[in-house]
Amino acid sequence: MRKAFAVMTTVAVASLGVIVPATSAQAADCRNARDGADSGSMYAYDSANCIGFLGKAAGDDLNWGDSTLAFQGGDSNKATSILNNGNNYEVKFYSGTGGTGGHICLSRTERWASNLSDDTFTSGVTVNNAISGHAWSSASNCSKWAV
Repeated sequence: MRKAFAVMTTVAVASLGVIVPATSAQAADCRNARDGADSGSMYAYDSANCIGFLGKAAGDDLNWGDSTLAFQGGDSNKATSILNNGNNYEVKFYSGTGGTGGHICLSRTERWASNLSDDTFTSGVTVNNAISGHAWSSASNCSKWAV
């Protein structure tokens, strides 16, 4: 009787995992980060799914590697996910500083790119861990979009 009860309990607990997914699986995108984001700002994160906050900016920062604006020294070439909570513009991300190199844009309607490893800049370089700056831009100035 005890063995049968133990087996039934084990099966019940194991099947519960199938019915009720883990919290991390429910938050496997940037939805939670977007819900808490300041209006008018863009965000960058060190890991996929908007985890590992690197920084946020309401204005342009064309050099994430310097120590003058929103993004500082070690933030350059570290972003793996990005979020756009802007009100009027898209965000144009650059592979080089000063708005140079290839670019990729993130629209306000897309809102986030939860894993940049499958995106490339207009130059063909992978975006993941390669963003060096950003600027707010109109959609007409964007020729490539993050997915």
